[in-house]
Amino acid sequence: MNEMELKALSRDWPGVASAVKWDDDLVFTVSGKMFAVYCLHGPHRGRISFKVDAERFLELTDQPGIVPAAYMARAFWVSIAEPDRFARAKIGEFVQRSYALVRAGLSKRQQAALNAAHADAVKQ
Repeated sequence: MNEMELKALSRDWPGVASAVKWDDDLVFTVSGKMFAVYCLHGPHRGRISFKVDAERFLELTDQPGIVPAAYMARAFWVSIAEPDRFARAKIGEFVQRSYALVRAGLSKRQQAALNAAHADAVKQ
């Protein structure tokens, strides 16, 4: 999965924005909170990192091609170090779950604002 496919996947999710940060990474956020990072340049180009359920962290990092995410592992983030090992649909499921986890951690006010904005967008 490349950066354009990630953008297309998350385009209709409420509150999603993306921006290049740290010169090398395309960071996807929901209400300002990161839920996925795609490395654009350097030796880790194509690597995708995202949040996972705490109870799945060890299971996932035991799989070939998935490693704890640098600097973010303590918050249950993993990196797909070998994206070619995984189907695009599977990576999409991981990223969508990450979005749901991060969104669930937002305040009730932020979640209500996302729901209202999404409802308005659907009406138009």
